[in-house]
Amino acid sequence: MLAIVGMVVLLVMVFGGFALAGGNLGPVFAALPHELMIIGGAAVGALLIGNSVGLLKQIGAGIGRVLKGPRFTKADYLAAIALTVKLMRLLKSEGAVAVEPHVEQPQSSALWAEAPKLRDDPFFVHLVTDTLRLLVVSTGTVSSVAIEDVLDTAIETHHHHATRPAEALQTLADALPALGIVAAVLGVIKTMGAIDQPPAILGAMIGSALVGTFLGVFLAYGLVGPLAGRLRQIEETDAQIYQVARRVILASLRNQPQPIVLEQARTAIAPDLQPSFTEVFEGARGR
Repeated sequence: MLAIVGMVVLLVMVFGGFALAGGNLGPVFAALPHELMIIGGAAVGALLIGNSVGLLKQIGAGIGRVLKGPRFTKADYLAAIALTVKLMRLLKSEGAVAVEPHVEQPQSSALWAEAPKLRDDPFFVHLVTDTLRLLVVSTGTVSSVAIEDVLDTAIETHHHHATRPAEALQTLADALPALGIVAAVLGVIKTMGAIDQPPAILGAMIGSALVGTFLGVFLAYGLVGPLAGRLRQIEETDAQIYQVARRVILASLRNQPQPIVLEQARTAIAPDLQPSFTEVFEGARGR
C-alpha cells in the first residue's frame, strides 16, 4: 500500500509542480504515448534479452511483493523459534525415530501445523529438515562447525537467487536514462527532417524529443530504481527467518543453555519485528 501511495505522490508532485510553475502539460501528454512506446518497448526488449523466463517470472512476482511488503510477521518469527527449538529438543531427547515423521512428512506434522506459513515456505522446510536428516545419518559424528558451513552455504545460495530480481530491476533502472536519450535522439532526427518548418513547429518537435529524456530519468530514479531498492529490502527482511532457524540449530548442537539458544535466535531479528524475550520463552514452552 505504501508503494502505491508513493507512486501517487510522485506523479502529483512532479506533474502538479510543473503545471503550477506555469508549464503546459499538453505537449507532454501529446508526446507521452510515443515516447513511452519507444522507452518502454526498449526496456521490455532489454529485459527479454538479458534474462531467462524463470527470472522474468521472479521479477513479476517481485513487483507484487513490493506492493504487499515482507511476508513474515512477528508471529512468524516466534513460530520459527518455537518450531526449530521443539524439533531439536525432540531429536536430542527421543532420537531419530521420534523426529522422523516431522522430517519426512512436514505437511502432515502436528508441529509444522503450528506454523503453516513456514510449512508453506519450501526453503525453510528444506533448511530445517535437511539439516535434521544430516544430523541423523551422521550418527553424532558431525561437528557443529561442519553443520554451520552447510547452513551458511544453503542460506547464501538461496539469498543470491532471491535477490536476482532486484538486481535485474536495478540494471534496468541504470539503463533507462540512456534509453530516454535514444528516444530524444530519434526526436531530434525527426526535427532535423523538418528544419524548414516555422520556429513554433520546430519548438514543439524539440519539446517532444526532450520528453524522452525526461521519461528515461523519471522512470529510472522515480520508479524502477526505488522498486529495486524496496524489493532488496524485503528480501533482506524475509531472510532473517532463515538465520533464526540457523542459530537455534547451531546453539542446540553446541549444548548451549535454553535461554542462550532463544536469545541467539531472537537477536537475529530486526528490532521492528523482534519479539520480547518473554514472548520467545513462552512460545518455546508451547504456551
